[in-house]
Amino acid sequence: EVQLQASGGGLVQAGGSLRLSCAASGFTFDDYAIGWFRQAPGKEREGVSCISSRDGSTYYADSVKGRFTISSDSAEGTVYLEMNSLKPEDTAVYHCAADRIPACPGFRGPPEYEGQGTQVTVSS
Repeated sequence: EVQLQASGGGLVQAGGSLRLSCAASGFTFDDYAIGWFRQAPGKEREGVSCISSRDGSTYYADSVKGRFTISSDSAEGTVYLEMNSLKPEDTAVYHCAADRIPACPGFRGPPEYEGQGTQVTVSS
C-alpha cells in the first residue's frame, strides 16, 4: 500500500520558517520523484518542488525559488521541505506526492500518488 504522510504544517508570521516532512512507503523509490504541491481555497493546484529519488536532482516553482529547499533521506524514506521567508501567499494545504520520473508531481496534472495534506498558514 502506497503511503505519503505529510506533517509539519502550522501557523507562522510572515518572514518565518516551517519544515514539512513526508514519510513515503509502498513503492520503488528509484522510479519516482517525490515532492509537494499546494492548493489554496478557490485556487488551482500549484506544484511547489520535487526531488528525484534516482539522482537527487531538484526542481522548484519560480514562486518559491531561493526560499524553499527540498531534501530527502532515502534510508528513512522521508522527504523534507524547508520553507523560509514565508509570505501570506504561501498559505495553502501542502500535499506530498509522487510521480514516475521524469515527471515532477503536481506540476502537470494529477500525480500518480498523493497523500493527505498539511495546512500552512502565514499571517501578515
